Amino acid sequence: MIVAHALAGEVDVLAFDIFGTVVDWHGSIVRELAQLQPQVDGDAFARAWRAGYQPAMARVMSGELGWTLIDDLHRIILDGILPQFGLEALDEEARRHLNRAWHRLDPWPEAVAGLQRLKRKYILCSLSNGNLGLLTRMAKRAGLPWDCVLSAEVFRAYKPDPATYLGVARVFDLPPARVMLVAAHHDDLAGARACGLRTAYVERPLEFGAGHVKDVTARPDNDMHTKGLEDLAGQLGC
Repeated sequence: MIVAHALAGEVDVLAFDIFGTVVDWHGSIVRELAQLQPQVDGDAFARAWRAGYQPAMARVMSGELGWTLIDDLHRIILDGILPQFGLEALDEEARRHLNRAWHRLDPWPEAVAGLQRLKRKYILCSLSNGNLGLLTRMAKRAGLPWDCVLSAEVFRAYKPDPATYLGVARVFDLPPARVMLVAAHHDDLAGARACGLRTAYVERPLEFGAGHVKDVTARPDNDMHTKGLEDLAGQLGC
């Protein structure tokens, strides 16, 4: 008999990081490039696009840019890297379509089944820096069964700003300890933990592709360590 984790009855809401945790951004962007621009190194392109993510958000957090949706930051980054890959001639329609690739990211193989199991017992919501339109279209296409779509856009603050983590607890009128952040990134989990949330790490060794395997060693600071969302569901008694 499988014994559920001690936290199985201690949390009500599971809030999920999305990019890399629930969906495979690297593999999805590589597939998009293979269809649209097969001559381009999709692995390098995907990693270059993602590498611009934190610096772009830092421009907003520093006040250099006003509040900016992730769709718009993705477009700024995209326009900046296109010349590096010989794609500066792409017209506006092609650029817009490519930028929307982030709306079409595929889930990890076990993600949807794991979420469906977890939903039987817990409230599930996204907690992503992605904007509401992006997250909603992604969920619709991929079949992600959220009870609620929450985003940095709702709180007008990017993770790891405390307003995001505490905002989830406020939305559901819960103490922070009744909310668990599920993520494949230790910095995100540390931010949540500092706000009193519970934390579950998800192993995603191939987040950056098979050529750049990520260290997914367990860290004792997290409440839970899982190999995927099906594993999380099992540990939480679903």
